Amino acid sequence: MRNIVFFIFQLLILIAIYTGSNFIVRQTSLPVPGNVLGMILLFLCLTTGIVKLKYIEKAAEFLIKHLSLFFIPYAVGLMTYGKLIQTSGWELLLMIAGSTVIGLVVTSGITQYLSSKETQKHGRSNSI
Repeated sequence: MRNIVFFIFQLLILIAIYTGSNFIVRQTSLPVPGNVLGMILLFLCLTTGIVKLKYIEKAAEFLIKHLSLFFIPYAVGLMTYGKLIQTSGWELLLMIAGSTVIGLVVTSGITQYLSSKETQKHGRSNSI
């Protein structure tokens, strides 16, 4: 019973961050989606220690485990855009592939930069 209450508490923390970020976006008219701002706020709360990882870990693992279920409405919604996909399918595919490659390149570049910075910080070398 204690685990269930703790899980619900963790889920409520995540919902509060999400709801709060949507509220901030609506009130300030920021040109950022509320869920993106929520991820930024969650990251800041985790890095500053306002929210400890153990406070949200189980609920986050549960949500990530069932992430594919959240895409079902979008996949069904795509069926209504059959004509658009027929006329502009290649352009859409090119944009999706291009943005994916750009995202991967930027992410790998940042990861390599931070990894080399961490290596320099601890005085280790990558050579064998």
